[in-house]
Amino acid sequence: MADWRHEILRHTTTMRYQTIFLDAGGVLVCPNWDRAAETLGRHGVRVDAATLAAAEPAVKRQLDVAHTVRATNDEQRGFLYFDLILKGAGISRTARSDAALAELKTFHDRENTWDAMPADVIPALRRLKGAGLRVVVVSNTSPTLRRAFSRLGIEPFLDLVIASDEEGVEKPDPRLFHIALERSGAAPETTIHCGDLYEIDIVGAWAAGLPAVLLDSAGVYQGLNCPRVATMTELTDGLLAGRFDSEGAGAR
Repeated sequence: MADWRHEILRHTTTMRYQTIFLDAGGVLVCPNWDRAAETLGRHGVRVDAATLAAAEPAVKRQLDVAHTVRATNDEQRGFLYFDLILKGAGISRTARSDAALAELKTFHDRENTWDAMPADVIPALRRLKGAGLRVVVVSNTSPTLRRAFSRLGIEPFLDLVIASDEEGVEKPDPRLFHIALERSGAAPETTIHCGDLYEIDIVGAWAAGLPAVLLDSAGVYQGLNCPRVATMTELTDGLLAGRFDSEGAGAR
């Protein structure tokens, strides 16, 4: 039997957590920068996918501050996000770049552009499900996220998807977490959340009475009062090892 299966059997009966809430964007899926670069190129804006991806961590950190989150909603932050990505990649706003972004938005509204998946996501989800955890996505997103999950093969590993557009409330409002708890039948004391935005995921989870872990893949969050992981693999390892049984609570 594989080592990770032995590990699951060893920890299944002693794990504190029975349910894990996962953010979607930045945790399970990322923007498809190849598609973005190709679309920009067809509109005469030359940039490669790696340059766009490299600009993303600093932009995300720039937007992840309390006053910005309080003053905007997810859609507004999305427009700011892509504007700042282009600026970080050295691209000026022009009619051509605006046309490319409009085309990407049309695709996003129909199919969802967040459909690039880190290689360790499905193995990590398989381990979480194998350990007996209920896996619930709690995301500020539209229902088209399910289409991206279906394309990527993520859907079979999920028990439930809670999309803010369907519920009329978005993180950090704790009501979205309360909806997820009620809909999934999970108990707060045996549920933990993982997301990639401190002011939205961590602060929101704490407001709902849940412990939380920040997925900081680029290492841009330092000195925060919450546990951090760099990958879904590290998150899964920590859960199975009981690392977050007390550390995951953070400050509330």
